[in-house]
Amino acid sequence: MKKEYTRLGISASVIGTLLSLSSGQPLAGETAGSSLMMGPKIVASHQVRAVVGPSVFVDAKGVVHLTWVSEDKEIRTVWYARTDETGGKLGQAVQVNRPDEAPYLRQEAPALVVTGETVLITWALTHPKISPEKPFANELRLSRSTDGGRSFEPSIRVNDDEQVITHSFDSLATSTSGASYVAWIDGRDGKKEPGTYVTQSMDGGRSVVKNLKIDEGTCVCCRTSLVTGPDGTIYVAWRKIYEGNIRETVVARSTDGGATYSSPVIVGHDRWVYAGCPHRPASMSVDRQGRLFVVWYTEGEDEVPAVYAAFSDDRAQTFSPKIKLNLSKGTFPDHPQLAVDGAGRVVVVWEEQSPVRKEVVMSRSLDRGQTFSAPTKLNEKKSQTPTISINAEGRGAVAWMEHAMPGHKMVIQPFTLLSARQAGLDQEQGTRATF
Repeated sequence: MKKEYTRLGISASVIGTLLSLSSGQPLAGETAGSSLMMGPKIVASHQVRAVVGPSVFVDAKGVVHLTWVSEDKEIRTVWYARTDETGGKLGQAVQVNRPDEAPYLRQEAPALVVTGETVLITWALTHPKISPEKPFANELRLSRSTDGGRSFEPSIRVNDDEQVITHSFDSLATSTSGASYVAWIDGRDGKKEPGTYVTQSMDGGRSVVKNLKIDEGTCVCCRTSLVTGPDGTIYVAWRKIYEGNIRETVVARSTDGGATYSSPVIVGHDRWVYAGCPHRPASMSVDRQGRLFVVWYTEGEDEVPAVYAAFSDDRAQTFSPKIKLNLSKGTFPDHPQLAVDGAGRVVVVWEEQSPVRKEVVMSRSLDRGQTFSAPTKLNEKKSQTPTISINAEGRGAVAWMEHAMPGHKMVIQPFTLLSARQAGLDQEQGTRATF
């Protein structure tokens, strides 16, 4: 087993290392009645040249699923791993791509969704005809496992054109009907700014339908975000370029199962003028009442970096006034990610950077996005690019990377959003480990 983990770029001696974050006391900005219980951290060591990711997904049972890309000795590999059903250990990593498939190493992790024993992962494949003239050419691939991630079938191509261009910055979601949807940025039109494209699979990831372009003038490197609501509405978010290099986070919706999409609606009206791609995507989630939540990065008209959140109760036709989440004056907020449980309890994570440190911080809302707690630090060393997932019952996980030579560490922080009754019982019994 130890040799197998070493071959996979994961140190068996570190897998399953448990570090307790909680001190049994509420953290800054929280009250004594807080209801977020942090579990022990899981730390996995990767003795490889580079790691991109991970993406994280928490399924209905509370199992934590992860996917990432590693590069070692010129070999790039897409990996998948999951915790056991108690959430206590990270299992053996499984290779997703075939040996003859070379993943495109980029700054975004593969996208991941899990439904029962079906695991779907989208990732970028280096285009066979990549060249110095077209250094970013890739294909978008979809890999499927039907045995809980123990093995993966050969991948299929998602983009239905054969052009030597970029097809990436993808997102992935599954609806209550069982259909799966993919969104990505695509340069097939040959214009200066690429377009936002979508497709869907009606057979559990075996195949996809004809690609559909839903907009153009897309910011080239701000990843798409895709979620589905309880009524079947599909939402896609991206950063759109308006006249004068104004870059706004926008959302389009489909109410007919992905056949057509609305015109994009601006979320924050930030009026940020920027002559380049900031490489900072939005993130979305929906609660069981259909409220859509969005979090994003912008510098606005005053050119001050900030993380904002807003919500919509009319299926992305209008949005609430935006709320600024970052409070620190001496750090740079970056890469916000959002997740929500069925009851509408929202958790947002992002980076706080300074010249000497990188911190992963968390803020949460217990009133469906009306107010948010002060940000609280989660990590212990320099960390970056956090990702988050919460299931409908409030079991979640945050994952991030800590890069250091000669290897890299992937950190998973499980947590549980307790009900009011659970929080009260734990407080009475003196066993709370919350903030």
